[in-house]
Amino acid sequence: MPDPAFLSDAGNQGRPPVALIAGPTASGKSAVALRLAKAHGGVIINADASQVYADLAVLTARPSADEIAEAPHRLFGHIDGAQACSAAFWADEARDEIEQAHAQGRLPILVGGTGLYLDTLLYGIAPVPDIEPAIRAAVRALPVTEAHAALANEDPAAAARLNPADSTRVARALEVVRSTGRPLHHWQAHRSGGIAGRMHVRAVVVMRPREELAMRAERRLTQMLAGGAIEEVEALLARGLPTDRPVLRALGVREIGDMLTGRLSIAEAQAAILATTTAYQKRQLTWARNRQRAWAKSTPDAIGAVDDLPLLLHDSRAA
Repeated sequence: MPDPAFLSDAGNQGRPPVALIAGPTASGKSAVALRLAKAHGGVIINADASQVYADLAVLTARPSADEIAEAPHRLFGHIDGAQACSAAFWADEARDEIEQAHAQGRLPILVGGTGLYLDTLLYGIAPVPDIEPAIRAAVRALPVTEAHAALANEDPAAAARLNPADSTRVARALEVVRSTGRPLHHWQAHRSGGIAGRMHVRAVVVMRPREELAMRAERRLTQMLAGGAIEEVEALLARGLPTDRPVLRALGVREIGDMLTGRLSIAEAQAAILATTTAYQKRQLTWARNRQRAWAKSTPDAIGAVDDLPLLLHDSRAA
C-alpha cells in the first residue's frame, strides 16, 4: 500500500479540497456527511459497494428520499443488479463526480466503508494483465478453503494477509499469480490513476466502540426487516441473476434468501446476518486503523455541528 501521506497540498493550489468520511457500517458516517454537505454546500458521493445497486435500497441503508432532498447525492442506486460494478469502474465515476463538483464550486464529499473502492480511487489501480479465462473459471470454481490453501503455496504473502474466508479476494490473488506468474503485490506496487497528490483530500474516520456498533447494527437490521428488506431480496432473487453478480454478496442477501426458502427461520436469519455484519465491521475497523496516522479519528457526536471544515477534516501536515 502506498504511503498514506498523500494528504498533501502539492499541486493543489486553487483547487477545493475533497472530503472523505469513512468508517464501519452502522457508525453514523452518512449522517456526518449530510451535516457537512448542508453546512458547506457539498455534494455527497457514495463509496459503498452495495449502495450503488438499484435493487437494495432498504437492505443497504441507502439515503432516504428526505435525505436526498437536503443535499445532492451521487452514485447511489444507479446500477442495475444484473451488472457488476468493479472498484475501477466506480473510481472512474467518482473522479468524474469530483471534477463536476469542483467545476460547480461545490465540496465533493466521499462517504462509505468499502476500503477497496476508496483505495482504488486514492491510489489508483494495478496494471494487472487480463486473466486467462480458463484459469479464472478454474479458480472461481474452488471452495474458498481450497483456494486459500493453494494461495498459501503460490503466494504466501497474500495468503497471510487475506482473510481465509474472503472468497473474492482470495480468488483474485490466486488467479493473478497463476495467470501472470507474478504475485498480486508486484502489480499493486505499480498503481496509477489515483487522485493522490492531484487533489487535497481531507479525511476522517467515524469510529464507535465495537459493542456500540453491534447494537446499532442490530437495531438497524430490525428496522430493515420490518421496512421492506425481505421483499427487496425476494424480488432480487426472483430475477434469476448469475450467481457471480456482486449484488448477491450484499450483507443479508444470502441469509434472507435462505429464510425465504425455509432453510432458516426469521430469528436464525437475523442472527446470521448480525454475525456477518460484525465480521465485516471488524475488517472495516482494521482498514481504518491502518490509516489513523494520516487520517483523523472521531465519533459522530464529537464532530458536532461541522461549522468549520478545517477543524472537522484532518490536515495531515499538522500531524
